Amino acid sequence: MNRPAPRQVIQRRSANPSRDGDGVAIQRLHDFSGAIDPFLMLDELVAAPGDNAIGGFPPHPHRGIQTLTYVLHGGLRHEDHLGHHSSIRAGAAQWMHTGRGIIHGETPFTDEQGLHAFQIWVNLASSDKLSEPIYRDVQPDEMPRHRDQGAELTALGGNWVIDPETRLEGPLDALAGQGAMAELTLETGSSLTLANSATTLLALVFQGSLTASGTLLPKGEMAIFGPGDSLELSGQDDARALLLAGEPHGEPIAHYGPFVMNHQHELEQAMREYRDGILTLPPA
Repeated sequence: MNRPAPRQVIQRRSANPSRDGDGVAIQRLHDFSGAIDPFLMLDELVAAPGDNAIGGFPPHPHRGIQTLTYVLHGGLRHEDHLGHHSSIRAGAAQWMHTGRGIIHGETPFTDEQGLHAFQIWVNLASSDKLSEPIYRDVQPDEMPRHRDQGAELTALGGNWVIDPETRLEGPLDALAGQGAMAELTLETGSSLTLANSATTLLALVFQGSLTASGTLLPKGEMAIFGPGDSLELSGQDDARALLLAGEPHGEPIAHYGPFVMNHQHELEQAMREYRDGILTLPPA
C-alpha cells in the first residue's frame, strides 16, 4: 500500500492593500496569469465596529467569472438586475455565476465585531462564459462541519476528505473548475491532515499562523502547494485559514476590470455591450 505523499509549499504570496468600489479598503491577492487557475483573486474586507464610512460597491457589471463571498462578521446587502435582494451575515455566503452578465451592487455593514469578509473570484471555462447567470445564498446551517481535538473544518463548497470515513460535501456544488472552498480553524497545538490531490491547492491564513507540511505561514500569507495527495496542517496562535482547491482550465485569460474572458476581442465586446445596455441579454 502506497503511503500518502505530503504536499509541500512551492510558493508563498502576501496580500497587498488596495481599494475598490466606493473606496472600500481591502487586502488583495490576485493572479491573472493562470498560476492559481481556476482562481483569480482573493479579497479580504475588514472594518471596525461602527465604521459608517466603509463605502460600498455601487452597481457594476461582471462577465465570465463566479464570485464567492463569505462573511465572518458584519454582512453585505446584495441587489442585482435579476431582482435578487438579500443580505448575508456572519457565517453565510453568497455565490454568483455571472455567465454572460450580471449587474449588481453590494453594501457592506458592521456588527458588534465589525466587518470581516472575503470575496473569491473563480474563472469560468470558455464554454460557460456566456451561460445563464445564477445567484444563490448559503446559510451557516447548510455548511457541514468536522470538529476534532481543537480542529474545525467548515465546507462551503466542493468535497473535503479527512479520512475514508470522514468526508464533507459543501452546499456549493457548482464551483467552476471543480472548485472547493473551506474554512479551517486550528487551536494552538492542534492539527489536521486532509486527503487532497487537486491540481491547484491554496491556503490563505487570516488569523494566527499555521504550519503546512513543515512550512510556517503567518497571517496574511497565501501558500500554493505542489503535487501530492495529503496536506498536513498544525496551528499556532489559534490559526484560521481559507482552503481552496480546484482544477485548472488551462485556457488563455484576458482581464479588464470586472470582465474576464479568453481573448482581447471578447473583452472589447463585453465593454461595448455594457455601454449599449445589452450585456445581460441573451445572444441574438
